[in-house]
Amino acid sequence: MKAVRFHEYGEPGVLRYEDADLPTPGDGQVLVRVAGTAFNPVDAVIRAGFMRQAMPIALPHIPGLDLAGTVEGTGERVIAPLSLAADGASAEYVAVDRALLAPAPTTVPLADAAALPSSALTAWQALFEHAGLKSGQRVLVNGGGGAVGGFAIQLAARAGAHVLATASPRSSDAVRAAGAAEVIDYTAGPVRLDEPVDVVLHLARGALNGVVEQVRPGGVLVSPVGPVEAEGIRVVPMVMHDDRDRLAELARQVDAGALRLDISARYPLTDLAEVHALGEKGAFRGKVIVTVRD
Repeated sequence: MKAVRFHEYGEPGVLRYEDADLPTPGDGQVLVRVAGTAFNPVDAVIRAGFMRQAMPIALPHIPGLDLAGTVEGTGERVIAPLSLAADGASAEYVAVDRALLAPAPTTVPLADAAALPSSALTAWQALFEHAGLKSGQRVLVNGGGGAVGGFAIQLAARAGAHVLATASPRSSDAVRAAGAAEVIDYTAGPVRLDEPVDVVLHLARGALNGVVEQVRPGGVLVSPVGPVEAEGIRVVPMVMHDDRDRLAELARQVDAGALRLDISARYPLTDLAEVHALGEKGAFRGKVIVTVRD
């Protein structure tokens, strides 16, 4: 089969489109023919070697956290988030634990469904499991122009929250269309709000840029950045866990028209090195799909 792998850590140029052995499913696994995967910033972090101590991987390694494809032998259309430590979906085939697979939405092209697994699950879990978001609360999505941010805005607005979001001018229209009642241009300086919020979901690159001060006493900050010193508020690390049932429900929401996929670009698998290079420069908004098969 064809796959994109890296044999050593480094810049995007270490990614090679090449022949690889067809994976053999183990106990509890199935072979999935990949239709598409998606670019996630963590893919570039792993490729560069920044996580080699905390999460060692076997080289050569196939990146690609998100999977959309069909199960060999049954033809089931499925989606799943894959393990960061195992080979990913940037290949024609991948062996996957069946327990991870959820039915793919049927109203969008199968490759596009790869936009859903890790980003939508992260957004849902951050808002409702970590933050305990309730109707009527004020929530600030710091980094609303990204894939997780776009899903978080939609989910929070549908839950009855008043949603504020930071975004660059490039993303402001998409963020507003997702359901943000207020859009703050973070490129203009530190975030300043007229009224504090109950929840902050921090998704922006780099520092918190003043968002901690916008949380009311007793509020919640959910963030991958840590540890964060914040007196009087609850700080929760943002970590996604597998949840096939929730992913299946999110896919049903896509089919019902209640959840929209914001796909800003599509690239063939052969261009994955270019996708990583552009992603590291912050060139993308929304979700970028990497198509493996038509």
